[in-house]
Amino acid sequence: MAKEEKETYVLHDGNIGNTQIAADVVAVIAGLAAMEVEGVSSMAGNITRELIGKLGVKNLSKGVKAELKDDKVQVRLMLNLKYGYNVMDISGKVQERVKTMIESMTGLDVTEVDVRVAGVAIDKGGTL
Repeated sequence: MAKEEKETYVLHDGNIGNTQIAADVVAVIAGLAAMEVEGVSSMAGNITRELIGKLGVKNLSKGVKAELKDDKVQVRLMLNLKYGYNVMDISGKVQERVKTMIESMTGLDVTEVDVRVAGVAIDKGGTL
């Protein structure tokens, strides 16, 4: 079985070694940052990821795609919002929070944060 290579970016190439970050790590940072915004109910994902989640396997980057090119980051998020919150207001806050957290934790430049609202949570467990 071949080892799968993950997309990585070199953050620092020093005298005694280098520091690399995987795109999956940036996606986790983005997902956690988005969940900190009041009005976000949960991250949305595809069917496979939903099934994995129900089987007890934790995937902190669910609903997030991060692409690293040079020192630039593009992020796409799929969110479920809480009922009663303004979509544009919450989306803007998510974009700012995700950009701020990725840039402060990695030093990378976030050029794009796209938000897709996939559903609306009407209670603690359900979405429309």
